[in-house]
Amino acid sequence: MIQKIIAFFRNSYKLSPLAFYCEMIEALFLITASAILSFTILDTNGWHFVPLYLIGSILGIISAIIRKAAFVILLCSWFTIMNIIALAQLIGTL
Repeated sequence: MIQKIIAFFRNSYKLSPLAFYCEMIEALFLITASAILSFTILDTNGWHFVPLYLIGSILGIISAIIRKAAFVILLCSWFTIMNIIALAQLIGTL
């Protein structure tokens, strides 16, 4: 089972190293943002997670374009738009 997972990741890298690294960094940003939001849900501060979600979703668009994944492009574009709106609201409160 572990060998299949390793082979899957190797194949993903071989198909497109650039997309692979975008996805790896994207996952890091999105996992971090999700953890921050989950652990601070009762006293959230958008400045701690919205920028991470925004960067992650932009990287998602880049990797999806490289991999030609149409619906992933659509989904990540939606997230990017929503996170830009959220960031604009945060900036408006300064």
